Amino acid sequence: MSYEFRLPELGEKIVSGDVVKVLVQVGDHVKLDQIVLELETDKAVLEVPSPAAGIVQAVHVSIGQEVPVGGLILTLDTTAPATAPAAAPAKQAPAAAPTPAPAADPGESTLTEYPPMPAADKAPATPAAPTPSAAANVTASPSVRRLAREIGVDLAAVAAQNPGSRLTENDVKAFARDQNNTGSAAAPTSPSRKAAESAAPLDDADFAKWGDIRRETMSRVRKVTAQNMTAAWNTIPMVTHFDEADITDINEQRRKLAAEVEATGGSLTVTAITIKIVGLALREFPKFRASLDIAQQEIVYKDYVHIGVAVDTDRGLLVPVLRDVDKKDLGEIAVELGQVSAAARTGKLSLEDMQGAVFTVSNLGGIGGTNFNPIINPPQSAIMGVSRGQTRPVFMQGTFVPRLIMPFSVTYDHRLIDGADAARFCRWIATTIESPLRLLLRHG
Repeated sequence: MSYEFRLPELGEKIVSGDVVKVLVQVGDHVKLDQIVLELETDKAVLEVPSPAAGIVQAVHVSIGQEVPVGGLILTLDTTAPATAPAAAPAKQAPAAAPTPAPAADPGESTLTEYPPMPAADKAPATPAAPTPSAAANVTASPSVRRLAREIGVDLAAVAAQNPGSRLTENDVKAFARDQNNTGSAAAPTSPSRKAAESAAPLDDADFAKWGDIRRETMSRVRKVTAQNMTAAWNTIPMVTHFDEADITDINEQRRKLAAEVEATGGSLTVTAITIKIVGLALREFPKFRASLDIAQQEIVYKDYVHIGVAVDTDRGLLVPVLRDVDKKDLGEIAVELGQVSAAARTGKLSLEDMQGAVFTVSNLGGIGGTNFNPIINPPQSAIMGVSRGQTRPVFMQGTFVPRLIMPFSVTYDHRLIDGADAARFCRWIATTIESPLRLLLRHG
């Protein structure tokens, strides 16, 4: 009996993925739940297990191919004996060993600016093999499918202007315009759709006349970054508040305790300390971990403190999430921060690892700069940017003394958070960094 294995639902908002590795070939015996494919999605590299046991009759995908949800992956002969051996281990690529995160100097970090992907509060559903919908069988890129969802268009009803080719954004827009003109209901134009319509293609001739040029396809992460940044910029009235903290004393303590934390497998960086203090600040200022539901005219307060940390990787900016930061001690945070940073760089983050954050911290201190304006990651309402610490002369007790000053900024959604709120939030963080004993006075 032949069984067609199609790409299952992989998680919220994921409509397709690019094949990174095919781990089986025709004639292989496959066990139930054996990993047969590695797929790169908008958020992570995922392992795809087989929902049935059998012998591979046909492989319908190849490396680099984009496969939509519902797309055919394998044909299996499920009449094969259940005790058939699994595919030879040599055909599976060995997992890369995680690289420990390097220790950071004062104010420095291996983390970098803004995440490309919005965090989702729901955990992904367990992969299953659903019956593909008509829309799932339509040939279209993830960006086209996203546009169709945003403006309420059923891709199965859209005809390509060039018969036999994949649907384009122009096909979807033309269909939506026709529906509007005939009085059919259609969703209002979204900011991301407006941005897509205003993005005219660039003419190579305009550049080539000045010298040689080359084109490179945007990576999946870069495409999503561009879309999310545009949507956030067009929909959220953002304001950035700048402040700074004297980290001289806490940095000295950090150096003294570094070996103790390293013995547990972590690295006591300024980033880890900042994340812990921000986690406590979010408890004191609940608006900074809330979300606006404009459609319902309500504020959604979250009774948990999960913080996303932007990590610079070869694939682009990824944002693993540290959970319950307010409840963990500094050593636990330091260890976990190193683990998730290594997982991000080696492509080992799962979808759940990047979901559920209420706030994001982005540290560019390891690269340099004096200040920057991070962009909010919806549906969050605020994000913190940390820059490199600098030694400055500070007038103290009648004389100038050298002090290590760390600049930072918080960008916030002005629909929910007022300027005075942001100033108090930043001052709370700064004074706590400068006098950490205040925590004992507040929390016992």
